[in-house]
Amino acid sequence: MPTPTILLVEDDGPLRTLTARALRQSGFNVVTAATGAEMWVTLQEGPVSLVVLDIMLPGTNGFELFRRLRRESEVPIIFISARGSEEDRVLGLELGADDYLAKPFSTRELAARVSAVLRRGGGAAASGVDPATDAYAGGRPVDTIAFDGWTVSMARRELRSPSGAMVDLTGAEFDLLATFLGYPQRVLGRERLIELSRSRLGDSSDRSVDVLVSRLRRKLQAAGGESPIITVRGVGYMFKAEVTRA
Repeated sequence: MPTPTILLVEDDGPLRTLTARALRQSGFNVVTAATGAEMWVTLQEGPVSLVVLDIMLPGTNGFELFRRLRRESEVPIIFISARGSEEDRVLGLELGADDYLAKPFSTRELAARVSAVLRRGGGAAASGVDPATDAYAGGRPVDTIAFDGWTVSMARRELRSPSGAMVDLTGAEFDLLATFLGYPQRVLGRERLIELSRSRLGDSSDRSVDVLVSRLRRKLQAAGGESPIITVRGVGYMFKAEVTRA
């Protein structure tokens, strides 16, 4: 497998140098940019595997850059910011970011989160489905999962509606869906969802899990009517549909 290339967009020179060095030591290729304008130039020079994007940039801020970038590409994006409030983390997730890390942060933790996001985009083994569940049949990983006319390809990380239309999911949204599919008709609390999905969503009291569930519900409803994810008040969530695997 080729070495992933990470684009680091950070206007603080010393922090940019330190972070880039740490990511390289963790085995990644790293290219850097100090502004949004430099980011676009760098993206035109060649493909990248993931973008680490600071929010508080000079000129166009990270949120606006994210919106434009997401219109043009599905590259995974991790926000980094000194704005570490719950509201900012929730906004980042609502926009569709794959992760959010508040400053100051450990460069080792950033490298671990980059690896986790890249694994989630790499196929069924990183989908968040627990091999101990019946998501695996006959000792082999199951690729195709179906529910209520929907079809999920774990290998391609694709979701198709009953009409056959592709539904665009972020890495974190697909992770969450895969977790529900691994535990159908069972109530899962927030803390358990975080553990099973391997997504960095904060602690179980954080609204981040609720935001992610809400986003996934809206996409399912927009593409196929009623969402199979129901809220169990005071406990968590349950995927009510019957799941079949092939």
